[in-house]
Amino acid sequence: MTPILYSFWRCPYAMRARLGLASAGIEVELREILLRDKAPEFLQTSPSGTVPCLEVHDQVIDESLDVMIWALGQNDPECLLDMPDAGHDLIAATDGPFKTALDRYKYHTRYENCDRDTERAKAVEHLDLLNRQLAHDAWLFGPDPKLADLAILPFVRQFAFTDKKWFDAQDWPHLQRWLTFFITSDRFLSIMEKYPKWQSGDPVTTFP
Repeated sequence: MTPILYSFWRCPYAMRARLGLASAGIEVELREILLRDKAPEFLQTSPSGTVPCLEVHDQVIDESLDVMIWALGQNDPECLLDMPDAGHDLIAATDGPFKTALDRYKYHTRYENCDRDTERAKAVEHLDLLNRQLAHDAWLFGPDPKLADLAILPFVRQFAFTDKKWFDAQDWPHLQRWLTFFITSDRFLSIMEKYPKWQSGDPVTTFP
């Protein structure tokens, strides 16, 4: 049975999953979900009701990083999993304090007593760290991308486009170069094709 991926093209977590599957060359049936109008089949499959959600055989994987690691565990032609423990630490910091600050910066009106500038300053600490790390090479851990790069970049992109003019004005030459290379790459463009909302009975859409 072909694995089924429930996805939403604009979600950075779903981008992660698609990046991992594309690198691994694992073909899935892609079902595009609208978060405001979730298909019943998706809600029956996903324990959390969030994307991405990968249904493979009798297993459901609904954490984006787990989808990446599962896919690359099947096939890892770019050796993305071959990275130091520091890469996992960077991913954890991105998923934790940085993502919390990013959400409160981008969606500050949703939070009571939330100061947008304070939250942005918290996120900046992590971006400063990434910029310093990238001063040494093209990617976070050398001349080639690793899991950390592809897991973190969708969230740096989300931060940058919250206020792109402000982001571009910062003294982050290495971070900005890294992000620009990624968002203009064939890799990124290939995972960002828009699909119509899926509903039961639609023709199968395969990805990648």
